[in-house]
Amino acid sequence: MKAFLFPSAFLAIVASALPDPKGHEFRAAGPYDSRSPCPGLNALANHGYLPRDGANLDYDMINHAAQGAYNFEDGFYIDAVNMVFQLNISTTNQPSKTFHLRDLARHDQIEVDGSLTRNDIFFGDDLHFDATVFDPVARDLGLDKISRKDKYVTVETAAKATKHRLDLAKCVNPEFNASVHQHQTEYGTTALYLLTVWDEQQKAAPKHWVKALLGEDRIAYREGYDKGKSVKTNKQVGAMTQAVRAVVGWKP
Repeated sequence: MKAFLFPSAFLAIVASALPDPKGHEFRAAGPYDSRSPCPGLNALANHGYLPRDGANLDYDMINHAAQGAYNFEDGFYIDAVNMVFQLNISTTNQPSKTFHLRDLARHDQIEVDGSLTRNDIFFGDDLHFDATVFDPVARDLGLDKISRKDKYVTVETAAKATKHRLDLAKCVNPEFNASVHQHQTEYGTTALYLLTVWDEQQKAAPKHWVKALLGEDRIAYREGYDKGKSVKTNKQVGAMTQAVRAVVGWKP
């Protein structure tokens, strides 16, 4: 019998591959599942914190899922969910109470130009993940170069990557919406994904966790994701948004 010798780096990778929580195993969306332009919400459905079909969701479902997976405070998404109903973008049979994840792709309502992972509606599809959009963002975030000495995304790195993406979108999209709302949304979205996978001790977001969330709509349990002991609040998102804006010098 031949003995196979594996490099220590390979063994380390295998050893670090942790299982998903029971009942919340990752399963990518199927062709008939409803998904949104938001990786964080999609990941909740892909892991079964939300119904895996992504359909007929209500506020309580979103609230419970965000608490369970991300340790967001009670009521974290209440304003966002209320906005869905106020904007009248739900396509369910109970549009004042429920919505499908795909409803969030309505352009210039909740979805805006310059997404880090989706293309602009001008190019035809603002709903599905687009590698041609995300790959340059991933490089700017350093997700293609992860090492023991370089394994975190800082606020500064994230802010500059978002600004670069917005600048590029403005150049290639002749109908790019450059409104204040547009910029507020994108920098706020950057703050939100950072907080979602934030490592409080390191004051940064682990690159593996960011890569899984943005690139796969997946919670990085296999890479050691921990939602943390401290509840994450809307106040923290606000502070993070201000920090992101400060890096690029943007003011409303």
